[in-house]
Amino acid sequence: MQQESRSRVLVVDDNAQNRALAQATLEDDGYDVVLAVSGEEAIAQFERHRPDCVLLDVRMPGMDGLAVCARIRSLPDGAGTPIVFLTALRDVDTFDSALRAGGDDFLTKPVRPSELLVRVQAALRLRRLGAELREHVELVRQQRDALMRLQLQKEQLTAFVVHDLKNPVSSMDLHAQFLLRDRALPEQARASARHIRAEARSLLRLIYNLLDISKSEEGRLAPERARVDLRALVLEVFAALELRASSRSIALREAIEAPAVQADPDLLRRTIENLLENAISHAPVGTAVTVSAAKDGAEVEIRVADSGPGVPAEMRERVFDRFVQLGGDATVVRRGGRGLGLAFCKMAVEAHGGRMWVEDNAPGAIFCVRLPDEE
Repeated sequence: MQQESRSRVLVVDDNAQNRALAQATLEDDGYDVVLAVSGEEAIAQFERHRPDCVLLDVRMPGMDGLAVCARIRSLPDGAGTPIVFLTALRDVDTFDSALRAGGDDFLTKPVRPSELLVRVQAALRLRRLGAELREHVELVRQQRDALMRLQLQKEQLTAFVVHDLKNPVSSMDLHAQFLLRDRALPEQARASARHIRAEARSLLRLIYNLLDISKSEEGRLAPERARVDLRALVLEVFAALELRASSRSIALREAIEAPAVQADPDLLRRTIENLLENAISHAPVGTAVTVSAAKDGAEVEIRVADSGPGVPAEMRERVFDRFVQLGGDATVVRRGGRGLGLAFCKMAVEAHGGRMWVEDNAPGAIFCVRLPDEE
């Protein structure tokens, strides 16, 4: 959208890629852009060009963004110029420091171009508002800042809890393995140890799902691709879930025609584990769950099929949302499991540049994964 009058935006960031992205995004939308690579240069550029808005990186060598903001506020025309902070740090302390320094808004990296434009446009509109309306907007902004701070606190707490859970759950798994090495252990005790180990592995998957979902939201979920033997990987997952499947008399079958795929081994293994665990949980007792894979041009398609209640057509997109509650039918609601497994799968697949969807198995569901396979 072209601006009625070309507003000037000062972009301050010591990272060349970040500057280039912001410049291209803003210039494509009709803004004049002035660049600065340091705090000292930012002050000089502000005094020279009197920009209408400032995009300011928090962490820079020498004079950081917080000091630059405070200095700009003391300059002529600086008090009323919108300043939008950019930072890779999603923590409450950084957020509070940015507000104290005089920032008007706060964006976390990596910044989506559309969000960047919306925030700049909103900051410029606010600058043009009359005094009475500005008071109302200021109240809304305070409420927004309070919500943002609460969200950052929640993310921080979740990260702490998840990291603190990994060690005790891993310890449970190790102790269960230790018990299983004791050949004198009665069979009933061995069965309990196997169940403990299976549940510990399930908890670890949940913990790693939480960590990777958080990474994906921050743009940090980067697959480390290698050549993965699909049949060997699927058989390894079958072995890990054999106890869960046998407890419900579910047969695990494979029809792997694609010998290998270029993917992150850990992310792919946990994707198949989550899909299999979901299928086992919903397959009727005494039936089978099948994992198949086939090469299709420059892609590999992996399919996990069960004969359970299936997923209604109108719910097939929402089933991948976190903590989703799909309708009133209890069988449909349970399809989301804990509400994180399927969400993780979709994020992991999309991080590979692939896609994921659900088909009807009549009866049951087929969860389909399509991955690019370029060596």
